[in-house]
Amino acid sequence: MYAVIQTGGKQYRVQEGDVLRVEKLDVEAGGKVKFDNVLLVGEGAKIKAGADAAGASVTAEVTAQGLGKKVEIFKKRRRKHSKRTLGHRQPFTEVRIVKIGAGRAAAKKKAEPKEEKE
Repeated sequence: MYAVIQTGGKQYRVQEGDVLRVEKLDVEAGGKVKFDNVLLVGEGAKIKAGADAAGASVTAEVTAQGLGKKVEIFKKRRRKHSKRTLGHRQPFTEVRIVKIGAGRAAAKKKAEPKEEKE
């Protein structure tokens, strides 16, 4: 079974046991996090998307918090004797997918005939 979740403005296709790095979450290492924004749930040829996947959730365990590789920013203005060097390390949270809950299908309500008022 797999799912497509959205967190930190990005979408990820995950399966149970996957380890992935997402934008920093305020959960300590060893804690659990639940992703409720599930866009799609599928198993083989069966796919639930949109309103059918609305009740689904993905549970993950936080394995680590850290900083990514350093990105160097170098700006230079030619013939001006001006240059500037900056660096940035993006924080991340590493999570391991524990469980994908398919939830239940959205209940469809049948339209009942309205009674006329007299």
